[in-house]
Amino acid sequence: MIHSPADTLICDTAQVAAWQSDSAYAYNRELIAPDINLLRWLSEQFGEVLGKIFGNSLVSEYSDLILIGTAILILVLLLWFVYKKRPELFMRSGKDALPYAVAEDTIYGIDFEDGMAKALSGGDYREAVRLLYLQTLKLLADRKRIDWQLYKTPTQYLHEVRLPAFRQLTDHFMRVRYGNFEATEALFHSMLALQEEIRKGGEA
Repeated sequence: MIHSPADTLICDTAQVAAWQSDSAYAYNRELIAPDINLLRWLSEQFGEVLGKIFGNSLVSEYSDLILIGTAILILVLLLWFVYKKRPELFMRSGKDALPYAVAEDTIYGIDFEDGMAKALSGGDYREAVRLLYLQTLKLLADRKRIDWQLYKTPTQYLHEVRLPAFRQLTDHFMRVRYGNFEATEALFHSMLALQEEIRKGGEA
């Protein structure tokens, strides 16, 4: 019995190389993750937006200046937003801080009228401002307008009492307490008028 030789396939390496070099046969290109530079992509997208706003010729000529200016603007807006939410972060403190401790800022067991009278007679308007603000907090706490806690900040009370007069009073207090702004007799009387306005509208 005669056996026929086994069929064999011959690989045409030249033809395979030709196919590999032809982009029409590059079927695996969709499976390969593209080498994307996220920062470059964002820069290109941002450049397109600027081009639509300012024109492509202007952007291409002053692209660096426009990018720097835009970055500065975004930074300023972020700082402004943080300042509006947390102004105490931008107030000065440290060596020039007031001589009393935060733990002393309680609203109970204090004769506010006597304390303010002594502070005013001695020209200590910082202490008078502090006592006036604490007295206002006690007024609001007694009327159940705030949930007073020793650890709370003035900003937290602003979220509980949305009275314009209380916001102004708190701003004055924070500038003196945290920003080392000068406390004067005129400022004290201005805050006293705001307190009276709060007192009248405290039940509203």
